[in-house]
Amino acid sequence: MASKNKAASEADLFAGGSDASDVKVSASEKGYTASDIEVLEGLEPVRRRPGMYIGGTDSRAMHHLFAEVIDNSMDEAVAGHASFIEIEVMADNRLTVRDNGRGIPVDPHPKYKDKSALEVIMTTLHAGGKFGGDAYDTSGGLHGVGVSVVNALSSDLLVEVARGQKLYAQSFSRGLPTSKMKVLGEAKNRRGTSVSFTPDADIFGAKTDFDPARLYAMAKAKAYLFGGVEIRWKCDPDIIRDAEKTPAEDVLKFPNGLKDYLEEQIGGRAVVTPTPFAGKVQKTGGHGSVEWAVSWVGAGIGNADGMNASYCNTVPTPEGGTHEQGLRSALTKGLKAYGERINNKKASIITAEDVMGTAAALVSVFIREPEFQGQTKDKLATPEAARIVETTLRDHFEHYLTSAPADADRLLEWVIDRADERVKRRQERDVNRKSAVRKLRLPGKLADCSQNAAEGSEIFIVEGDSAGGSAKQGRNRKNQAILPLRGKILNVANATAAKMQQSQQISDLVQALGCGSGAHYDDSRLRYEKVIIMTDADVDGAHIAALLVTFFHEQMPELIRQGHLYLAVPPLYRLAQGAKTFYARDDAHRDELLASEFRSNAKVDISRFKGLGEMLPAQLKETTMTPGKRTLLQVTIPEDETKATARAVTDLMGNKPELRFKFIQENAAFAGQDLLDI
Repeated sequence: MASKNKAASEADLFAGGSDASDVKVSASEKGYTASDIEVLEGLEPVRRRPGMYIGGTDSRAMHHLFAEVIDNSMDEAVAGHASFIEIEVMADNRLTVRDNGRGIPVDPHPKYKDKSALEVIMTTLHAGGKFGGDAYDTSGGLHGVGVSVVNALSSDLLVEVARGQKLYAQSFSRGLPTSKMKVLGEAKNRRGTSVSFTPDADIFGAKTDFDPARLYAMAKAKAYLFGGVEIRWKCDPDIIRDAEKTPAEDVLKFPNGLKDYLEEQIGGRAVVTPTPFAGKVQKTGGHGSVEWAVSWVGAGIGNADGMNASYCNTVPTPEGGTHEQGLRSALTKGLKAYGERINNKKASIITAEDVMGTAAALVSVFIREPEFQGQTKDKLATPEAARIVETTLRDHFEHYLTSAPADADRLLEWVIDRADERVKRRQERDVNRKSAVRKLRLPGKLADCSQNAAEGSEIFIVEGDSAGGSAKQGRNRKNQAILPLRGKILNVANATAAKMQQSQQISDLVQALGCGSGAHYDDSRLRYEKVIIMTDADVDGAHIAALLVTFFHEQMPELIRQGHLYLAVPPLYRLAQGAKTFYARDDAHRDELLASEFRSNAKVDISRFKGLGEMLPAQLKETTMTPGKRTLLQVTIPEDETKATARAVTDLMGNKPELRFKFIQENAAFAGQDLLDI
């Protein structure tokens, strides 16, 4: 009977049989009512939650505002309506982007009769001309929130539109119009849109300013992506931090597109094949157009093994996506097919990791209505993009390989070497997992130091067993290791990957350092803080040192960049008189010591060391190995000389003797008698 009454009361409640005032409400429920439901209108959601639209409020997010504005101008250029884009960076953190496109429409909007289309676009989310397929065949903006987000997050924004031979303007602040759209006058010889804005310090902070170098790099990338546009750069010189990297004025136009971009990224580094795999396929209307440029770099780029950069409708996609998948698939399948065609059985073990690991790869695709992950468009999600890129590149890559068999064989050999290294690393991991205690395998000639930490430790790479014996006796066993190398090391600047693998000296050196080489270099695994090249103070010693520096530059450039590489400066002369003993680095230093440390009529015993092996261990320790008494030269590569250094190494140490001959011809006049080995 009780259950029936309970059911009846519940039925009455849902049927409206009970008065709402009869329901008991808790205190917490009373504190949450209809008045607490807030409705954000206009662009207020952007200001409340900017991270949802531009990924945050840091410097990267603020620079994304520039990307949103220039993407609109690029869409006009790609559609064939604009031929140039002007960028002006001013003091007080203000930025202007102009183009000579069609200009934002200024007539009244059909849905909002009292507003111009310009005001609707600038103040309304999801408003724009890119939702349908009539205004643009391909575009970077599909969400319709780009420029309105810039408006919402700017303390001051001015739009000027030259359209129909008239100049219109409207100003905004924090997403709201501060004036009506005005006609400023006639503009007979002008057309297009100009957006000038200052990011809101309330959102990004008063200390966050535009970085001219970053803006210039972004603008330059856009110019590479579409050879048909000219980007005119102008920046206030007072806000430029590095004049060598960021000019005050520049005109950016690259007819060769991504091929030029790839050349700049590689920067003169040694490549596996002399000619990059590059090309461009244009489609009517733009949809399905693909451009690409790929090269394989031996020693990696920057801190990475290789580099991949992808774009969709000129929008950078740093997290890749389906177009990168198409590129990887086309290159991997194409190289494996080539290997099978020439009966190379090892080609079957190749994976995409092996092909792309050391590749510098750029790909740009234009597709209609692309799908991105997130408003910042970091990753392309359109499934069709993978098919477009793969089918486009497949035949071109086959032609690239078959048209130059020698280069194709070299590339295949290079990638197979990477596959072998991958298999070897996997096997070593499997062995390590099975072993309870991992034993570090080191070269037999290495006299290692006793301390395990890299900090404060040193390894001396010495020339020959004789010098190695003296160094081993003179070293501090706690933190100084000695690795003797017999003879001259292989010149890696003109050696194949197979020759490098066969070189016992290189194998011993890489094994002793423990950090890997080439694309697999890992600075965190380097076993010593200082790597010191210690060779004889003669021409042969200098040649060996040059070969070793070349090895580090080509195979371990990061070791140099991190400041680990040094050259020891052993003495060439010993000067003694009675209890006085001095050591001289060279002839000039010898004459200086004779004049300053000995009487003019003193009989000084001068002995010349023929090599480090002739020095007693105590002498070698005192002059070349003991901190505080020795002289070390740190090997460095200034950032602004990276390309020039790479070019010099290629010219002087590469496999083209005519380049060395040219260097001698151009510089012989500057070589004095003291520099000649006669």
